[in-house]
Amino acid sequence: MLHIRKRRTTYEIDMLNGPLLSKIIRFSVVLTMTNVLQLLYSAADLIVIGRFSGSETAVAAVGATNALVSLIVNFFIGLSVGVSVLVARGYGTGNRKSVEQVVHTSMTVALICGLIVMTVGLCFSKTFLVWMGTSEAILDQSTLYLMIYFIGAPFNTIYNFGASILRSTGDTKRPFYFLSLAGLVNVVLNLIFVCIFHMDVAGVAIATVVSQMLSAVLILICLMKQDGMCRFEIRKMRIHGEVLGEILRIGLPASIQNTLFSISAVMVQSSVNFFDVTYAAPGTAPYTSGSSAANNIEGFVYTSLNSFQHAAMSFTGQNYAAGKYNRTRKILHCCIFSSLIVALVLGGAAILFGKQLLSIYVPGDAEAIAYGYQRLVVLCSTYALCGFMEVLVGQLRGLGRSMVPMLISVIGICGLRVFWISVVFAMTHDWIILFLSYPVSWIITIAAQFISYYLIQRKLPKHDMDILQEQPI
Repeated sequence: MLHIRKRRTTYEIDMLNGPLLSKIIRFSVVLTMTNVLQLLYSAADLIVIGRFSGSETAVAAVGATNALVSLIVNFFIGLSVGVSVLVARGYGTGNRKSVEQVVHTSMTVALICGLIVMTVGLCFSKTFLVWMGTSEAILDQSTLYLMIYFIGAPFNTIYNFGASILRSTGDTKRPFYFLSLAGLVNVVLNLIFVCIFHMDVAGVAIATVVSQMLSAVLILICLMKQDGMCRFEIRKMRIHGEVLGEILRIGLPASIQNTLFSISAVMVQSSVNFFDVTYAAPGTAPYTSGSSAANNIEGFVYTSLNSFQHAAMSFTGQNYAAGKYNRTRKILHCCIFSSLIVALVLGGAAILFGKQLLSIYVPGDAEAIAYGYQRLVVLCSTYALCGFMEVLVGQLRGLGRSMVPMLISVIGICGLRVFWISVVFAMTHDWIILFLSYPVSWIITIAAQFISYYLIQRKLPKHDMDILQEQPI
């Protein structure tokens, strides 16, 4: 088969040639900034609610939905991993037809899945929160926030799938630009709805949905104006069975992994709710408020590390498809080194300035700040372990081995955390013990992931292969 290579645009990074470290850092920095903006959606919600809402429980009400929202969103982000790998492979070999089929299949799936999630969320939001043991003091507010949030599900899935397509070509800049504008709109609307119209929880939820809609529209316009392999045309929207099968083969294990991660996070949130129900004064939720604020701060550290997983996956996917096996090994070393530095710097900063940062979310609530800071110290002091794990997962997925990291993570992360909460935490009911489940599970999972990576690498050819057949267009 004759493969045609597309000339790269100024937005794309050449992952197949030249120095790796500088390109990986460039890719990861922009992706980190993009993910940070997504986090600022929920951060802006919590900060505006905490400072300008007349409700003392509004922060806890919004924060109590985080684990459930993450469960849904992370499932589809995991599914988009299959899209990323297939587009990267198509670019690595210059296969235009393959990339075009992936683009149109993935965007069709994104729309359908988003509509399904919206429908289910609108019908069962309160049921889900009751299952999580959400305090009666915040249940009605949390339900309202969650129902409005689910209206934006189709826009969320469209943006994430579209952004995955662009990032697989090395284009991390335009998704960042789009999310920057959407994030600014989110903050402005938060202030208008809460400060002027006093809509509180409903206001920040509506602002988030409008922002998601804007980012989805911008990503669609970008793809429709593409002049290369990734051009999207509405009239070509359809599901190609073979392509969908490959997306599911690679992406579904990642979705299951992300979902089970989120289920373990839901269990942690349920345990946090236990403290408020058992120990907090009536009508207050200091444990949930503190944990929600800390979780949001930790998210900025985690998303910085997670960007190196995507870098490892995209760079590895293109080079593996092009037969550049020695280069894939160098990619792993560069990503591990970079993630370690980032984890030490950002994790240390989060601990050093933790109390000041927490006070932004829950001003004047000393009890919530104290509980949140205890959580911050445990997790941010050990996030380097998480970074190592994320990079290994990214490389394995880039090599097309998505089932292996899924099985290991299900057992090492989800299984161990469920055991820890059900047995160790159940015996102690200690706040610190609850969050120690994170670093313990990271250590065990890293050991298993590294063994699987070593065994898979041994099977790769020792020398590069000239797979590309470049042709001008």
